[in-house]
Amino acid sequence: MTSSALAILAVYYLALALLALYGAHRRTLVKLRRRHGADERKPEGGEFRWPSLTVQLPLFNEPNVAARLLDAVSELSYPGVLDIQVLDDSTDETTAIIAARIEALRAEGKRIHHLRRPHREGYKAGALALGLAASESELFAVFDADFVPPPHLLTAAVPRFADPAVGMVQARWDHLNRDESMLTSVQATYLDGHFAVESAARFLTGRFFNFNGTAGIWRRQAIEDAGGWSASTLTEDLDLSYRAQLAGWRFVFLHDLPVPGELPCTLQGFQDQQFRWTKGSIQTARKVLPSLMRAKLPLSVKTEAFFHLTSNVAYPLTLLVALLMVPAITIRQQLGLTWTLLFDAVLLAVSTGSVLQFFMEGQRLVGRRRLSLAMLLSLLSVGVGMAVRNAAAVFEGLLTQAGHFERTPKRGDTTVRRERRPRFPISELLLTVFFSGAIGCFVAARQWLSIPFLLLFLGGFGYVSLLALRERIAWAR
Repeated sequence: MTSSALAILAVYYLALALLALYGAHRRTLVKLRRRHGADERKPEGGEFRWPSLTVQLPLFNEPNVAARLLDAVSELSYPGVLDIQVLDDSTDETTAIIAARIEALRAEGKRIHHLRRPHREGYKAGALALGLAASESELFAVFDADFVPPPHLLTAAVPRFADPAVGMVQARWDHLNRDESMLTSVQATYLDGHFAVESAARFLTGRFFNFNGTAGIWRRQAIEDAGGWSASTLTEDLDLSYRAQLAGWRFVFLHDLPVPGELPCTLQGFQDQQFRWTKGSIQTARKVLPSLMRAKLPLSVKTEAFFHLTSNVAYPLTLLVALLMVPAITIRQQLGLTWTLLFDAVLLAVSTGSVLQFFMEGQRLVGRRRLSLAMLLSLLSVGVGMAVRNAAAVFEGLLTQAGHFERTPKRGDTTVRRERRPRFPISELLLTVFFSGAIGCFVAARQWLSIPFLLLFLGGFGYVSLLALRERIAWAR
């Protein structure tokens, strides 16, 4: 065996083993969630003083959903002093829509403020910091433009702050357009797993979890103790969450309090959102992991934080496996080592099987029906298809700070306006052609054992390529 062949096999199996490790971690979260069940730590009885609370609505060019958000927030029930801040960085007609709706709400007696900045410095983090400085409230609830908070949300969540150690309370996301398409169904399933399994398991076992940017409530003191909102990463929510918990604050996750929001209905919107989240999570890992590892915390907390903040390295690992799979198979066939495909099967089964179990558990916990075989395959395919862009996001996160905050277009009850040309999926197309050719060659050579592995990657890159091309063609029209 040549040194180059040995190197290819070594890197290939290392990537597969790391993917299996991250997959096994998902299975661990499922076990923790099942073992610890529901949250039994309820607010203590007795008289409760309702703290002053400000609802913050950071908006940037959201004409399709701004009025819907304001209408929903105006219906929030709260026994204490309640203010509403519209943190409006818009440069389009959104500002006029907001102004008209605010005028009507003020006429109804609502305490609502329209805050504008001459710039968009710091993006969402900068807007939230501005709102914090402009208010004297003790608590701050944050809702993104695409969410529709139910009227009882504040009265259900705020009593958790009776515990003076609680710094943030996060509600579970629900989904307004889950069943619109296969793409939105896949996204909903991904997010259900994140909240119902990941966040719940971490909360129930005393590990760190994060505020998800919306549908959560912060204590002012927790924000200030953590050093305030920062735009040094693209995930200001994740960054502040870890700094606040390192400062000693405890977070609460409310699984039984769903807040519906809108999922991106286009591949471009989904990819842009995932790119931002992936890049920001790696930036946050760079920023907080050194301090976290030095902190006097249980090993279980540190281990979970490491897996949480570095989980997106699965994307470059997936891309690496995709690029090396055919050369690795060819080398083993030439050397008569075809039996080593058993190792591939075991490692892939551990990684994909654990991930699928994770998603199935998420659906069970939110009361959804069992996932079909087609949906299970779709979950894997979309994950593979996203590997190219998200791998790039990982490398950008490793090498750069912050970056441009690309908003996700919201549709509301209208049609999404395509503000820029959808990207041409050249990398995904090349990989689709590559795996098509590889499958053809292996079929001709009657190498059947390799076909299922190759089909997984062909399906993922092919799906993303076709959907991206369709959006590109639609934009050109």
